[in-house]
Amino acid sequence: MGLPTAGQVLLTLVSLTTSFGCYLADWNDTHIYHPLWLPHAKFHNGQTMSMGLLLGFATLWYTFVPGALPASLAQSKEKKAIVEVRQGKQLERLRTAVLLGALYWVTQASAYFYPGVAAFDHVPGREHEVHDPLLQAKLEAAMFVMLGGAWWLEKRRILSQA
Repeated sequence: MGLPTAGQVLLTLVSLTTSFGCYLADWNDTHIYHPLWLPHAKFHNGQTMSMGLLLGFATLWYTFVPGALPASLAQSKEKKAIVEVRQGKQLERLRTAVLLGALYWVTQASAYFYPGVAAFDHVPGREHEVHDPLLQAKLEAAMFVMLGGAWWLEKRRILSQA
């Protein structure tokens, strides 16, 4: 296996942000150690962080671990059939990687539509801090752009193989 392609690099950046970004953002007094958060809210925060970690790892898996060809086809001498099946498998894995990479960010974006939510909570003693209310939306948009770019680049690469 050679160097990763540009699309694979984009998928890797999304997966690493998904896996570890939630811990960087939430493992502090703004979330998991927030003094006013109820235990059940912290439970769901832990669930969200774990989901991000696993979705990111699953995205990496589908990005880099090749799918196996059917045994009957692997022994075939018909090159065109092998190429078509291989491309189909690669496109299927690409679709799965992009879907897994997007799930966390789609669910985060949907959170804005629930009643009584805020992008940031004030932390006692730090009420003076100002947060960009669109910061998370900007991050979501960046992830979607990278996923779209990865999809386009990888699909083009896969279909150009002969």
